[in-house]
Amino acid sequence: MRCLLFFIVFSLIGLLVRGQDLVLKGRVISSSVALSKASLRLVELQRSTQTDTAGMYGFVALAKGKYQMKVSALGHRTQVIQLELTGDTVLNIELVENKQELKEVVITGTQKEVDRLESPVPVEVYSAKFFQKNPTPSIFDALQNINGVRPQLNCNICNTGDIHINGLEGPYTMVMIDGMPIVSSLSTVYGLSGIPNALIERVEVVKGPASSLYGSEAVGGLINIITKEVNKAPTLSLDWMSTSYLEHNLDLGYKAKIHPKVTMLLGVNYFKYGNKVDDNLDNFTDVTLQDRISVFQKWNFSRNENRLFTLAGRFLYEDRWGGEMNWTKAARGGDEIYGESIYTKRWELLGNYQLPVKERMFFAFSLTSHQQDSRYGTTSYIAQQNISFAQLTLDKKLKNHDLLFGTAFRYTFYDDNTPATLSINQQNNPENTYLPAIFLQDEIKLARKHAVLLGIRYDYNSNHGNIVTPRFAYKVNFDENSILRLNAGTGFRVVNIFTEDHAALTGAREVVIASALKPEKTYNANLNFLKRVYAGGHTFTFDVSAFYTHFNNRIVADYETNANQIRYDNLNGYAVSKGLTGNLDVILDFGLKINTGVTLQDVALVEDGLKSQQILTEKWMGTWSVSYLINQLNIGIDYTGNIYGPMRLPLLNDLDSRQPYSPIWSLQNIQFTYRGFKGFEIYTGVKNLLNFKPTRNNPFIIARANDPFDKQVQFGNNGNAVATPSNPYGLTFDPSYVYAPNQGIRAFFGLRYHLR
Repeated sequence: MRCLLFFIVFSLIGLLVRGQDLVLKGRVISSSVALSKASLRLVELQRSTQTDTAGMYGFVALAKGKYQMKVSALGHRTQVIQLELTGDTVLNIELVENKQELKEVVITGTQKEVDRLESPVPVEVYSAKFFQKNPTPSIFDALQNINGVRPQLNCNICNTGDIHINGLEGPYTMVMIDGMPIVSSLSTVYGLSGIPNALIERVEVVKGPASSLYGSEAVGGLINIITKEVNKAPTLSLDWMSTSYLEHNLDLGYKAKIHPKVTMLLGVNYFKYGNKVDDNLDNFTDVTLQDRISVFQKWNFSRNENRLFTLAGRFLYEDRWGGEMNWTKAARGGDEIYGESIYTKRWELLGNYQLPVKERMFFAFSLTSHQQDSRYGTTSYIAQQNISFAQLTLDKKLKNHDLLFGTAFRYTFYDDNTPATLSINQQNNPENTYLPAIFLQDEIKLARKHAVLLGIRYDYNSNHGNIVTPRFAYKVNFDENSILRLNAGTGFRVVNIFTEDHAALTGAREVVIASALKPEKTYNANLNFLKRVYAGGHTFTFDVSAFYTHFNNRIVADYETNANQIRYDNLNGYAVSKGLTGNLDVILDFGLKINTGVTLQDVALVEDGLKSQQILTEKWMGTWSVSYLINQLNIGIDYTGNIYGPMRLPLLNDLDSRQPYSPIWSLQNIQFTYRGFKGFEIYTGVKNLLNFKPTRNNPFIIARANDPFDKQVQFGNNGNAVATPSNPYGLTFDPSYVYAPNQGIRAFFGLRYHLR
């Protein structure tokens, strides 16, 4: 009896083992060629494998049942295969080569959805995954990894900044959200840091003229931040990151179906940095302390015939300050302890509605309000800017013509407590600017490989009158992977210096406007060549551009004539920005991705026959990112960085002992991401691996940090400070000598979660 019992038990164990011992194997190919290093994953079991050099794969010890297998390889479309195993199975898989990246849809270049390959205007596209290679709490910091684009800090104390494209300063860059020009001059200084990366679906960058479509500010290029599509967003998402500097950033996202035809996406971002650091021992905070919250909602409404209707809104509140280490809010605005304290409130509403007519007509609008309450030492800057924008477009195709008609209206209200809004009799006189416009664009197919784009825009500025901006673009496709584009046009820009130059607000210098400022006008061109090569499962993409911009009436700030003043005037001459920029993207079939870029540029002012390099503008720059995925360990490695050539820095006088040019400097980062948990990602790494700080090789960064209210400074008859035993360099307090972040090496750790 006992022997019979043992026989039955061992028989059952054998059957059980046999039931768990099924084999799934096969080969992965593409165009009849074996794919090595292809990744295969059984989702339910969270088991992964890779193909060998012959393209063969295998799973063993499987039980009968239904499975979902995900198959992916670099340069190929991912497949998800539904399986039901009843016995040993041989399954061969053929993947399709993926050329979708070049054919992805873009909208920024022509204000209509077109394949990137077909766009006559070169548009660079950066996905949310690209920015996750070097996680940052805002889009302002994230743009540092894009070639030719540089976030520039303009103040050592409050860490405000702008975004340069091909060497042109921030006011020449238009920043949009979902195609709406709602990031105006005031919020270009203070609003960009409040746009969290978690909202981003992708970022489209156009380097070159765009005023014929977008009007003022789109002179040197534009950045279009496209928020997540509601229907594609995860039901629940979370991204939390902290650094060894005790910076903390939290992004939360939630999607809900409110009604069968209404879906809502809610996003909340909170950033907190409250750790005072003074590594250079000048008694000033090295990094601005910040407390920021941003709440975002986007609504998608389903309509007949898939017509578009979206609404989105965002509210931002930020409290930031920097200054002497013992500063508190009780000292705000006083003359005993120096601090720069900025309260920002901002709300935005934007929408896009496709009219219920046969033709493709869209009505887009945005409303924004930006309120700012600031103290720069004893200087008070209280400002409000409201912008209303509406645009109606008609997209019409006629034989070989692809037409876009549009009319737009922009109203800007601006008021502050500075001389900018005072009337002749010294009464408050807020600025009201009305800017109606009409524009026409025609993309003409000359032949199968050739296309021309002609555009013209007419604006009427209530302060400066009529402005006309034409545009021309030409595109030739030598083959489906070789494209040459020429983009040329004119541009204009009307400025408010108080909303664009932080140095004008700090109280460290007196602002002098030498004469009535005229609008700036530009003539610019961009020649671009793109080539993609597929070779043995590898992908290589070359993207090279030459650019040139000529300025008339360029408005410049003179910091050097009088160290205690900023003198604004139109340049008695011209300015020029020219150069070359190139990108190389490499995707290798064994899991390595490389993205690198170099920009060479000459940005100069020419006055009375003398040429001078623009302050805070590098002669050359480079960026890179190297990514490798170890499939067996579910670990991704990202190494990112940038490098900048010397730039001329703003010294106060000939005695100033600080370096007149910045050194060659680089910020480099490394990140490790573990993706082995379902729905979760854990990432960690190190930022600024070289521990670079602008204090290196400089006796000090902030001039007269020991006397921020200039109480011990003596001035001569010309208004300049004079050298004394207590002030041997003849300096005044000035925090504008800044070109790089003042944060050293630091570790970071984060967690992402997505529920689909």
